[in-house]
Order: sequence, then structure tokens, then C-alpha cells
Amino acid sequence: MARYQYETSPRKIRNDYEPVRRNPKKKHVSKANTVQKNKTKMKTAKKAKIVIFVLIAFIAFFTITYRNAVIDAKYAEIKTLKNELALVEKENEQLEATIESRLNLKTIQEEAETLLGMKALSNDQINYVNLPKTDYVEASSEEVKMEDDNYFTKIINLIKSLIK
Repeated sequence: MARYQYETSPRKIRNDYEPVRRNPKKKHVSKANTVQKNKTKMKTAKKAKIVIFVLIAFIAFFTITYRNAVIDAKYAEIKTLKNELALVEKENEQLEATIESRLNLKTIQEEAETLLGMKALSNDQINYVNLPKTDYVEASSEEVKMEDDNYFTKIINLIKSLIK
């Protein structure tokens, strides 16, 4: 055996034997294997179809449930709006009744007497006046002059008066 020398690379040891390399054998494709593969493909296809149908059924169920939830929400909103409308109509009727009671001539007369100290007229206080049926209104023939604050119109009027 040789000794190792410093600053040299070690020698490679050669194997005394060579490993046997085997060529992989080609598998024979038999009909049983192809039939079995086709069966497994069919089983996976059936499973995929089942999964797709389950998903479609779940989506249909979800859409129907969602649609019913939206309908219920709208129904609840309509119900609350109807309740609010009934309350407003009731309040409106009450206000109309109070307005009618206050517009009653008897209550107006009572309030005028108590709050304002007024009294009803007696027949002695009523004086009738007779007016003649002729019309005494005369049409005006004068021209109404209005003063303009604008300097331009004052100048134009001055020029018109000089021309006349």
C-alpha cells in the first residue's frame, strides 16, 4: 500500500467489481389491467358526478333559502311601514278632530269673551248705511310721471324736453 503524500490529491480507488446494471423489464399490458383501470376511471367519474350533483343541489338549496330570507326581510319592512302609516293616519285624524273643535263658532265666541274680553253685538249697535247706486269714480286724464334715479334716463328726458 502506498502512503499518502502531503500536497497531493488522493488516488481514486478502483472497484474490483463492476455493478450489474439491469434493464427494466417492459410490463406486459394485459386486458385485466386495462379493464381494472377503466373500472377505476368509471368509479372516479361516478364519484365526480355525485359530487357535482351534490354541489348543484346545495347551491339550489342555498339560493332558495336566500331568496326566502330576502322575501321575509321585505315583508317585515312592509309590515313596519304599514304600522307607521297607521300611526300617522291616527295622529292625522286626531289633529283634524282638534282643528274642527277649535274652529267651532261656539268655542271661538267663548274664547273671544274669556281671553280677549269681547262681547257680542246687540241689535242696538248695528247701523245700516244706504248708498246711492251711481258711480262717482272718474278716470284720470293726467299723465303720471315717475322720477327715475338713473342718470342716463334723466339725460334722455332732458334732451326730449329741449326738443319739444
